[in-house]
Amino acid sequence: MDNYIVSARKYRPSTFRSVVGQKSLTTTLRNAIQSNKLAHAYLFCGPRGVGKTSCARIFAKTINCLNPTPEGEACNECESCKAFLEQRSYNIHELDAASNNSVDDIRALIDQVRIPPPIGKYKVFIIDEVHMLSSAAFNAFLKTLEEPPHHALFILATTEKHKVLPTILSRCQIYDFSRISIRDMVEHLEYVASSEGVNAEPEALNVIAQKADGGMRDALSIFDQVVSFTNGNITYQAVIDNLNVLDYEYYFRLTDAFLSGNVRASMLLLNEILNKGFDGQNIITGLAGHFRDLLVCKDESTLVLFEVGASIRERYKEMAKRCPDALLFKAIELANTCDLNYRASRNKRLLLELTLIQLCQLSNPAQEDSKKKGLIEPIPSNTTPVAQQVQASVVTPSVAPIQQQVVTTKMPPTISAPSQTPPPATPRNKSIMRPPVGISLKEIGVEKPKEQIDQQISNTSKELANPFSEEELIRNWDAFADTIDKKVYLKNTMINCKPVLQENYYFEVAVHNPGQREELINGAIDILSFLRLQLKNSRIQMRVRIIETNEKHLAYTSVEKFEHLLSINPALSKLKEEFDLRLD
Repeated sequence: MDNYIVSARKYRPSTFRSVVGQKSLTTTLRNAIQSNKLAHAYLFCGPRGVGKTSCARIFAKTINCLNPTPEGEACNECESCKAFLEQRSYNIHELDAASNNSVDDIRALIDQVRIPPPIGKYKVFIIDEVHMLSSAAFNAFLKTLEEPPHHALFILATTEKHKVLPTILSRCQIYDFSRISIRDMVEHLEYVASSEGVNAEPEALNVIAQKADGGMRDALSIFDQVVSFTNGNITYQAVIDNLNVLDYEYYFRLTDAFLSGNVRASMLLLNEILNKGFDGQNIITGLAGHFRDLLVCKDESTLVLFEVGASIRERYKEMAKRCPDALLFKAIELANTCDLNYRASRNKRLLLELTLIQLCQLSNPAQEDSKKKGLIEPIPSNTTPVAQQVQASVVTPSVAPIQQQVVTTKMPPTISAPSQTPPPATPRNKSIMRPPVGISLKEIGVEKPKEQIDQQISNTSKELANPFSEEELIRNWDAFADTIDKKVYLKNTMINCKPVLQENYYFEVAVHNPGQREELINGAIDILSFLRLQLKNSRIQMRVRIIETNEKHLAYTSVEKFEHLLSINPALSKLKEEFDLRLD
């Protein structure tokens, strides 16, 4: 009985035409051979099982073929091709860098490079997993890789290009192999199944292709495994049972529960799935992918992003019509958040159940009904929070080379009333009444005559604009600085930086760094409240700018501090020399 050969080896491509999913790269290599424009070094990089080493062997066989075909393929008839197929060719050398990564291994390879090929034109050296070479081996390989003999050609293959030294990358032509699409893998699996006499459902092959994650070698290995399990009759149910893949049916049933807001049904489904042995994180990631598939099925333009069988595709289209876009957006966000928090959660099942409860509430009409019935009463529109009565805005005019900021504040009505007094709210009864503007907290709940309230509003609405001098401004500026206890940096800033009075009751403060500017901007409301009250002027505004010319030079380093002290007391120089002091 003949020895069994796995499909990954039996159906390994032997020509450029038989390579799956890398048409652009194989066309480039074939054209280079036909035009006789071959580089001395190539780097094939990409994920596992996408054809890097296979393309390297096909390329090495083709360039040494004595009678190539007009399409740029090897003839498989000449002595060089036969020697390659029988694995006795002296023109092609393969080195596994994972187990031969020392300097001595590279030196032995360099010695073989000097020997010309016995048959054919080129001696090809294929180094697989080249990123495993040590730094010393890379450095020993550099000179030979840059200037090899005319008969030597190197093909390096790796799955981790970022680990290869840049000096190696600069000496190679780089070919990036991409993951094989699900459609290409399904077509190749159908060809393998027909060649082996295996009956396979398209949905079953699609699940195998998705499980392979872009690698044809993995897909063929899974195919062999499923063939052994089903004895040559591959069905969708057999594949999901053998590969422990969660059935689409569960996702559709969960979506029905979410759309109807049935929390208990979704929790029972979760329990059923967990009892089948599925991991909770796989469930939530699969659910997020399910919502994503529903989203791309809602539009014909994005349907190309959906890669499943024909029967499943139609069911997804029907389900997508029932799901609004906003619900799918929020569902994907909730599932992704659960996935991120799953590993750190101590009660993982509870986290999954909470996520399902939130998903059921996305389309639950009970919340909308409760709002309509008045169970959650909104805040009246005519009630203005006290926090909204204090507003601050920062405007940065384009002034060069000085950075300048104008801090404009509207103070509470106890200092200066706004230009428009909001109308008092119409009370529902005498017990619930909106307090007038500027009222004390002690007076809330105490009824006053209407004339007294109107008089209080008119008094607070008067705008104050008494003139003042710069000396009075600085005196009150210093008085406010003396009242500061906890904000030491703000206090020092106000002591060192004095205001300068300008037109229209504006004053400017020149600071030395952005930190001082931020302190003044953050304390602007308190500062201006104090100044407006003391100077009886509600129009006072403040500008803050940074002195880029550094009008007042400050000593920061040890040398600058010593020079500053030396200018005050020259005797420090003698003290430094006598004690042999050093400045760190």
